[in-house]
Amino acid sequence: MSRKRRLSAEEEKLWQRITDTTTPIQKPKAVQQPGIPRKKPLQPAKPAYKPTAFKIGERATPVTPHYAPPAEPLRMDQKTFAKMRKGKTRPEARLDLHGMTVDAAHTALVSFLMRAKADGKRLVLVITGKGKPGPDNGPIPRRTGVLRQQLPHWLDVPPLRQIVLQSHTAHLKHGGSGAFYIYLRR
Repeated sequence: MSRKRRLSAEEEKLWQRITDTTTPIQKPKAVQQPGIPRKKPLQPAKPAYKPTAFKIGERATPVTPHYAPPAEPLRMDQKTFAKMRKGKTRPEARLDLHGMTVDAAHTALVSFLMRAKADGKRLVLVITGKGKPGPDNGPIPRRTGVLRQQLPHWLDVPPLRQIVLQSHTAHLKHGGSGAFYIYLRR
């Protein structure tokens, strides 16, 4: 605890002259109009989730990464889409991107889909794989399946946007979540 220093007589006179020339700041009062009810102050929002207890040295529970493509509007015939989703429609061509780098996979995908469109094919299967989980090196989770994550984005930008009508994860017999059905426009 520190002691407060006393002002000297000269400092005391100087301080008195300063305080005599100043006016205290007053907060403006809110003007309440008659007949209008006063608003209640806003309550802080409750958190959307409740954090769980975590002790130092304890490992976090592993979370299985699951990719679900963003819900997009159905742009094709509902009956055909249901057949495709259930694996009842057989793909006319397939492309396997296993072991490719992101750049090589993107180039191969664009050329494959352009060639399939030129050949008049409608339903093709693109196998991306699910990706391998890497070593758990810390508390921050890492995404697996880089190609699987990138494919929906590639289909949503030119030049593929103009030729792709719909895409969806494949049925289990065609590769499950490691593959995608791509339905091309006419």
